Amino acid sequence: MLPINKIISKAIICLLMVIVAGTAAKAQTTQPTWWFGVSGAANFNIYNGTTQHLTNSLTAPTAFHKGNGVRPYGSILMEYRPKSVLGLMLNVAYDGRGGKFKDVVAPCNCPATLGTSASYVAIEPSIRLGGASGLYFFAGPRIAFNVNSDFAYTQLKQPNTNGEFSAMRKSLVSGQVGLGYDIMTSSAASTTKVSISPFVSFHPYFGQDPRSIESWNISTVRAGVALKFGKASKLAPAEVTVTPAPIHDFAFNVRAPLAAPLKRQVSETLPLRNSVFFDEGSTQLSPRYITLTSSQAAGFKESQLQNEQSADMSGRSARQLTVYHNILNILGDRLRANPDASITLTGASGAGAAEGKTLAENVKQYLVTTFGIGANRIAIAGRTKPVIPSEQPGGTKELVLLRAGDRRVDITSTSPQLLMEVGGGMMRPIQINTTQINPLDSQVVLNIDSAQQLLKSWSVDVTDDKGTAQHYGPYTRNQESIPAASILGSNTAGDYKLVMTGETRKGLPIRKESTLHLVRQDEAPTKGLRYSILYDFDSSNSTNAYDKFLTDVVATSIIDGSTVIIHGHTDIIGVDEYNMQLSKDRARDVKTTLERALTAAGKTNVKFETLGFGEDTGNAPFENNTPEERFYNRTVIIDIVPVK
Repeated sequence: MLPINKIISKAIICLLMVIVAGTAAKAQTTQPTWWFGVSGAANFNIYNGTTQHLTNSLTAPTAFHKGNGVRPYGSILMEYRPKSVLGLMLNVAYDGRGGKFKDVVAPCNCPATLGTSASYVAIEPSIRLGGASGLYFFAGPRIAFNVNSDFAYTQLKQPNTNGEFSAMRKSLVSGQVGLGYDIMTSSAASTTKVSISPFVSFHPYFGQDPRSIESWNISTVRAGVALKFGKASKLAPAEVTVTPAPIHDFAFNVRAPLAAPLKRQVSETLPLRNSVFFDEGSTQLSPRYITLTSSQAAGFKESQLQNEQSADMSGRSARQLTVYHNILNILGDRLRANPDASITLTGASGAGAAEGKTLAENVKQYLVTTFGIGANRIAIAGRTKPVIPSEQPGGTKELVLLRAGDRRVDITSTSPQLLMEVGGGMMRPIQINTTQINPLDSQVVLNIDSAQQLLKSWSVDVTDDKGTAQHYGPYTRNQESIPAASILGSNTAGDYKLVMTGETRKGLPIRKESTLHLVRQDEAPTKGLRYSILYDFDSSNSTNAYDKFLTDVVATSIIDGSTVIIHGHTDIIGVDEYNMQLSKDRARDVKTTLERALTAAGKTNVKFETLGFGEDTGNAPFENNTPEERFYNRTVIIDIVPVK
């Protein structure tokens, strides 16, 4: 027998296939106000909670917990649709809520089973929201009256028992939400309308405690089909109209810098993620982390990491990861400089808390043996999952990447010399002076609305005033960016014509035009400031600790006349479109907090540019090959560009 979750998935897929197959006819009649019919469905029942006291005279030696079952549902129905959107529904139904609990083992080492044929007569009034497309949503209460409370109990070393549950509630009041799709099977000219309507609904466990004792509750997913009949009137000939489907008017926007700086000196406040990640199958420190000998550690200072590590480091990723991969050395230096400070190392491993503790012990041993930190200053603990895990209960996608991020040792402390509350208990940031090549405010950002949903692809041709053309693309996302240096080439300035061409998913061509003026800025501008906010997996709202950091540290460093560029990013886990929206939400959240702080400080002459890049690898600050890179990509970066 298939598991209940696979049965539910197959039922929903079948419903969607039926919905896609449905077609709408051109209306030649009115739509009926009243509809009558019948429906049939399967209830996919999911049991939670506990039941053990079966009757007044029978108590199972071992409690039954989770279970499931598939039972029939049938109703007579009525719908009232006075308007095209809002209506009412009523179903009077036989409602099967039976199933079988997962088998248990009694104290006598005897297998035991429990099944039930619980069923009800249900009255289900609902509010109906729909439209001309045929898709509708409904929600409302369910009032159910028990008509069957039979059970069947077996245990290996005693006779089988069939009976009726005691303490069954005679009536239940719960709720449901769902959606359906009306597929018209009658002709457009017929006044007798017939509709086949596949539907699904969800009945949460609220109010679905079938017994007045114990904690057994039922959640149900229902999938089925309704057959409906209605009486319509013919439209007068003048009322028969055919409205052509509108063609979407795509908006093509270009954001370009007036003066494109090709590089900028940046002083960056880099948050240090308070985690050390371990490779799968190994409890030893990963070779990615920079480890020192005792003699090397004696001369190590975290201030050595503040300047660029080498001239050939390209991009933010290499420089910042070099700092992060020194996290154990930074921690050892801070503990050595603050002899009263102490830390707790909490290791997490999917293999169990014991292995998690081993991971923490190996980090501790490095600090003790290499930096001479007293073992009594370092507490360790083990867990199966971190306190804030990436893998969420019930998740089924990209588990390898999520679990890699949960195999780690987290560093916590109450000592401000080690940690600084900039959100999530990050380690106190480190200041880095660096050179940024092609900063974000030198990028030409192209936006075309709904491209990801409505276009197969789109491209851009950039032509200068001499007729020299450059081609960029093809693209599929709503937003892309091109370095201004790429467009300018060896020119110091230029006027350009941009022609965006694309093809819709229906095969129609589109064309949009815009213009662009660029000026190369070769001289080094005033040194900029950069701050970063790191987020936990799938999180967009900044915490109160972030708000304090943004208000007290970031906002105070913004002077009148500055431009503040806020750009959000995500890692590659998840759906591209969702990640794009998540990155925009993160950037807007940070902007709102900064604007509030600047207004309170009387600073009004500040320009904001807010962008979301999602998981776009072309603009991502880091790669996505290791857990720490993915963690650092869950970020909003704030670049403060002072007025020249």
